[in-house]
Amino acid sequence: MRLSEPDLAATGDYANRRERHLEEQAAHRARARRISIWRLGVAAAAIAWIVAAWRLPAMSAVELPVLAVLVAIFAWLVRLSGRERERIRVLGALALVNEENGHRVARRWDRLPLLTPSGPPDEHPFARDLDLFGRMSLFQLLGTTATAPGRVTLRDWLITPAAPDEIPRRQEAARELAALVDVREALAARGRLAGPVAIEEVERFASWAEGEPWLVGHPALRAASWAIPGSLVALALLGWVGVLPGTLWVLPLAASVTLSALRGARVRETLDAAFARETPVRHYGPVLEIIERIDARAALLRELRTRLGEGDGAAHHELTRLGRIADLAHVRWSPMLYLTLQAVTLWDFHVLAMLERWQRRAGSRAREWLAALGEVEALAALAALSHDNPDWAFPVEAPADRPVVDAEALGHPLLPDGVRVPNDVRVGPPGTFLLVTGSNMSGKSTLLRAIGLNVVLAQCGGPVCASAMRVPPVRLETSMRIEDSLALGLSHFMAELTRLKGVVEAARDAREGGDRTLLYLIDEMLQGTNSSERQVAARRIVGFLLENGAIGAVTTHDLALAETPELAESAVPVHFRETVGSGPDEPAMTFDYRLRPGVATSVNALRLMGLIGLG
Repeated sequence: MRLSEPDLAATGDYANRRERHLEEQAAHRARARRISIWRLGVAAAAIAWIVAAWRLPAMSAVELPVLAVLVAIFAWLVRLSGRERERIRVLGALALVNEENGHRVARRWDRLPLLTPSGPPDEHPFARDLDLFGRMSLFQLLGTTATAPGRVTLRDWLITPAAPDEIPRRQEAARELAALVDVREALAARGRLAGPVAIEEVERFASWAEGEPWLVGHPALRAASWAIPGSLVALALLGWVGVLPGTLWVLPLAASVTLSALRGARVRETLDAAFARETPVRHYGPVLEIIERIDARAALLRELRTRLGEGDGAAHHELTRLGRIADLAHVRWSPMLYLTLQAVTLWDFHVLAMLERWQRRAGSRAREWLAALGEVEALAALAALSHDNPDWAFPVEAPADRPVVDAEALGHPLLPDGVRVPNDVRVGPPGTFLLVTGSNMSGKSTLLRAIGLNVVLAQCGGPVCASAMRVPPVRLETSMRIEDSLALGLSHFMAELTRLKGVVEAARDAREGGDRTLLYLIDEMLQGTNSSERQVAARRIVGFLLENGAIGAVTTHDLALAETPELAESAVPVHFRETVGSGPDEPAMTFDYRLRPGVATSVNALRLMGLIGLG
């Protein structure tokens, strides 16, 4: 596999960035080791000082201050050590992100993670045919999204075209993000460090945040949670100074224990449910902070940043506060400390009150934060595609009253530059269809997928694998990968008829009330029947699509289809050809994958059988 100059430049850049991060990580590891040695030394000095002071008959005035200084230095070193560990984690994630980006440019699919979310249903009109998801897919090529909201947003953008007025806004944002390599790199690394989170967990968190607080509906409990600890402290102080009997503080203590026994289980259940939903999302704070700090010019990026709030009420600040509240609840990991705090202060009631204050203040905005996060990550994925492929273009919208897909140097985006062969392609206007002929393995199916994948990219706001492209608002339908189904009792022929029925119905719907023209891509129509019936059926199906204003491309081995009188005037024939070697040192058969006008004049099935020993 040979990489072109753009690919070599991109992979080299990512390799250099990876090495730089690894070198910086090594320096921080060395510093962390030095800090650990200093921390051990300070701890030993403090212990030695305590032992020396204990052995002296009387403690001098300097001993306690020196010990305090040693403890302060130890705490400072612990904090520095924590910072170094965090920096080492971040640099490791940055290095891994750049390593994967290099593999992505070179299309080394087996070295890329497979982070596909739950995909569309099996009956989706084009996802499976066009390799949108799974291994060696468009989603894997765009797989820089690291959080659950980002992956789901990107999935939805690929299977559902954006509104025509939204596409230029996404393109503008993707262009700007393409130049912000450090920002995109940090987004991917911080998202990775947030850990794997299922979208169901994110949804549960958003639903909890929008929900109705429980403690608010129990004002008596809220009052008691303050009154009982307050009276306990007051009675203990008054008893200590001798104003009241010294044992009266036992009464509020008993009341606290009783209240914990009666309502504590409900409070703990509410806390557990809340923090089970909070824990996966709290680590999105650093990712949101990166977005909030983008000095954006693109209108869409500015809007998304505004949705995250600003100042003290910004999303990352609120998630940080939520995390601190969660940390207060984790005191239950120390049973003795927890039981004491609960008995004296009704600890759980106050933690729940703080949690519900956060819920009332910020909970209604949480879903919007997560949606904004998903959109920025999806835009960053489109931006990375543009950055890694500088010769790709952002398409423009074709006039809706003359829908034509027109592309110059169109290629298959999943193929590397050294393998991909670009072709000029034109599909439409209504009343015509592109008839693609050629022998086996010549590139017909690849052409259809190249058209479909680039239309998908165009309609989600991304760059296309072409030097220029015009795309009208279209509804995409395909019939390419057909399989029989034993479970459903469908033969190959019936499975294909079912799929073609969906294409025909989509054409009818588009004509009757849709604002999008149907774009169909049909590969080798009706292979499961004889040639005479296939021609009759193909004439009827293609004729119906033409009558309903659809545009599209059809591949076929049946050269007689191009000569059918009903279709000859509407067909725009193009073909691929192969070259058969004539000498002993020449390859037996080669393909140049160049699209040419007219109908193919050669076949190669018998030749291919001979090459595998079945001649």
